[in-house]
Amino acid sequence: MFIYYVDLAWRSIKKTPILSLLMVLAISVGIGITITTLNVYSMMSFNPAGDRAEQLNTVQLWSQGPDSWDEFNSLITFQDAMNLRKGELPKSQAAMFRSGMAVQTDDPEVLPMLQGVRVTDRGFFSLFEVPFLYGNVWDKSVDEQAAYQVVIGRKLNQKLFGGENSVGKTVYLNRKPFQVVGVIADWNPQPKYYDPTSGAFASAEQVYIPFSLAAHEEFPVWGNVSGWKYERLDNYQDRLVSEKVWLEYWVDLPSAEDRAAYKNFLAQYVEQQKELGRFTDGKSPSESAQLSDVDAWLEKNHVVPEDNKILVGLSILFLSVCLVNILGLMLTKFLKRAPEVGVRRAIGASRGQIFSQYMVEVGVIGLLGGFLGLAWAWGALYSLSARFGVAEGLTHLSLSMWFITPGIAVGTAMLAGLYPAWVVCRTKPSVYLKSQ
Repeated sequence: MFIYYVDLAWRSIKKTPILSLLMVLAISVGIGITITTLNVYSMMSFNPAGDRAEQLNTVQLWSQGPDSWDEFNSLITFQDAMNLRKGELPKSQAAMFRSGMAVQTDDPEVLPMLQGVRVTDRGFFSLFEVPFLYGNVWDKSVDEQAAYQVVIGRKLNQKLFGGENSVGKTVYLNRKPFQVVGVIADWNPQPKYYDPTSGAFASAEQVYIPFSLAAHEEFPVWGNVSGWKYERLDNYQDRLVSEKVWLEYWVDLPSAEDRAAYKNFLAQYVEQQKELGRFTDGKSPSESAQLSDVDAWLEKNHVVPEDNKILVGLSILFLSVCLVNILGLMLTKFLKRAPEVGVRRAIGASRGQIFSQYMVEVGVIGLLGGFLGLAWAWGALYSLSARFGVAEGLTHLSLSMWFITPGIAVGTAMLAGLYPAWVVCRTKPSVYLKSQ
C-alpha cells in the first residue's frame, strides 16, 4: 500500500508542477539555512577529546597583583611553567606555545617554506594521543637536556621527503639542523582544543620541537602575550623571567583523587611563590590555582560564541516561517482535489486511507526539499570558505548532517501537512456527488 501511495504522490506532484516546486523550494531554503547554522554550531561545540575530556586539564594561575585582571588568564608565565614541569604527580604533562620557522632540507629542489611550529614537551603526544606513522617522540631526557630533534607531520614529510620514512634524516629550521625522530600520521582535531588561543579552528602544526630548546634558541612567539603590569623587555631573557603570560600548560589527571592531589600541589606551589613576593593579589593559595577540563577550557576561550547560539535560534524561526507558507500552499493544493477525494470516499476509501495518502505525498515533497536543502547548505559553506577564508573545519558539512537533514525535512513537512491533510480527509462525498 505504501508503494501505491508513493506512486499517487508522484503523479500528484507532476500534475501541479509549479505549486509542488514552490513547496519544495520553500522547504529547501528553510532547511538549507537551518542546516548551515546547525553544522557550524555542531562543529564548534564538538569535543574532540572524547571520553578523555575530563582527565585532560589545563592549569591557570592567579599570578597577577592587585587591581589587574578580573578572572584567570588562559596562559601562564615561563617561570611558572618551568617550576611546574618539575612536579612528578601528573601521568603526563606538557608546557607549550606556538612559533614559526623556515623549513628546508639538503635537497636544493625543495624550496624553504614557512611553517607553524609547536614548541612543547614529549608529554604532548601522549596527552592528546597523537598517532605516529614512523618513529616516535624524542626521549624523556631531551625535556631536560636540550637536543635538536624534531617530529614532523605526514603532509610536511610528503613535501620534504616524498612520503618515505624520514626518521634519522635532517631538516633545517631557520637554517639550524634538526634530526627527525618521528613522523605523525594525519591528525587535526577540530576544534584545536589544545591551543584555541592561536585559532580554535586552525590546522594542527606540522612541526614539533622540544620545549627545552626555547630558552637557548629564543624562538619567536606566534600567539598571545599578556601582562598585568608594565615590564621592559630588552631581550628574550627578560621575557623568560617576567610576569608575561604566553604558555599553555596541560596535565593528565585520570581520577578525581589525582585532580584533588594536583590541586593541593598547586596550592603549595602558590604558597611558595607568595613567600618569594609573587602572587600578591591577596587570594588564598587554594583560590590562586584553577584546573579546567576540556569542556571548561573550550567554554573559557569562547570557542562557541553566544552569537552562534542566537543564529541557530533565528534559523529555526526562519524555518517556522517557511512551514507556515508551506501549510498555505498545501491547503490550496489539497482543497483543489476535494472533488477527487469525494469520489474516492463514495466508492469506499476511508478517511484514514485518504489521510495516509496525503501524508505520504507531503513526505515525498519534504524529502525532495531536504536533498535540495543539503545542496544549498553545501554551497553556502563552500562559499563561506572560498570567499571569507573561514577555517575548513567550520565549512565542512559533517557526515551526520547528510542523514539528519532528510529526516528534519520530512518531519517538518509532515508537521506542516497535518492540518491540510486532516481538512481534505473530512470531505463529505455527498457534496461533490450532488454537484455532478
